Amino acid sequence: MPVLTSLHIKPLTTAIGSEILGVDVNQLDAETFEVIRETYNDRGVIFFRDQHVDSDQFIAFARRFGPLTSSKFNPKVDGYTELAEVRKEETDTKNIGGGWHTDQAFRDVPVMGTMLVARELPDLGGDTMWLNMALAFDALSEGLKQTLRGMRAVHSNAHVFGVKAAPDEIAARRGMVNLDEASNEATHPVVGRHPENGREVLYVNPTYTTHFDGWTVAESEPLLRFLYMHITRPEFACRFHWEEGSIAFWDNRQCLHYALNDYHGEKRLMHRLMVEGPPLQ
Repeated sequence: MPVLTSLHIKPLTTAIGSEILGVDVNQLDAETFEVIRETYNDRGVIFFRDQHVDSDQFIAFARRFGPLTSSKFNPKVDGYTELAEVRKEETDTKNIGGGWHTDQAFRDVPVMGTMLVARELPDLGGDTMWLNMALAFDALSEGLKQTLRGMRAVHSNAHVFGVKAAPDEIAARRGMVNLDEASNEATHPVVGRHPENGREVLYVNPTYTTHFDGWTVAESEPLLRFLYMHITRPEFACRFHWEEGSIAFWDNRQCLHYALNDYHGEKRLMHRLMVEGPPLQ
């Protein structure tokens, strides 16, 4: 029986996110995979439950979407150059990803997508949230849209976990590596067009965006603060509760995400892959 006949797409919210049900990611025919890819481009983040993948199978699934890349700042799973750990131990008080952001915005060409698989989960908590940045842009006034279309913003990792980070922030990144080399900075358009679905997307985030290009930090702060209040409205969001065997794959070109830090005293371990692809236009 073709795999496609059992596929069911279940939206999490009207704004963003869909669960892909009735499939085994290890056994996807070409037709089913194209439906999954189209859902990814349309919904921003897709989820799979009850998947049983080892590291090699996880990598093989992610590679169907594009070439893989990696970050030199996250520790790798033994024996793999692209498969990274996102870990919080029982004694940690801060987590990785505990603020609204898009992955690797500080690169000249940010990563297209990020894929996570749950390896160890707390008994309670540890959900992740996503925001639809195309929908957030659509909801702005026409005047502000036009202003933002002509602007660029600077994104950096130096103040987050790198050379300009506060000592307590660096200490909180226990397990990350090469932090003395975290001085990346890149400039990107504040508004870009998604290469697959054609929608205009707002591309700023509270974690990595430092200021608008040609503006001072002080001049940038009021407008950025307004945009961050705007984009985090609940009607642009979805929330996913991880379970054993869960996989999430999201589009960094059109989503922000936030890993909730509400499980102190418990361990959470995810494995992460990052997929390259066409950037915002």
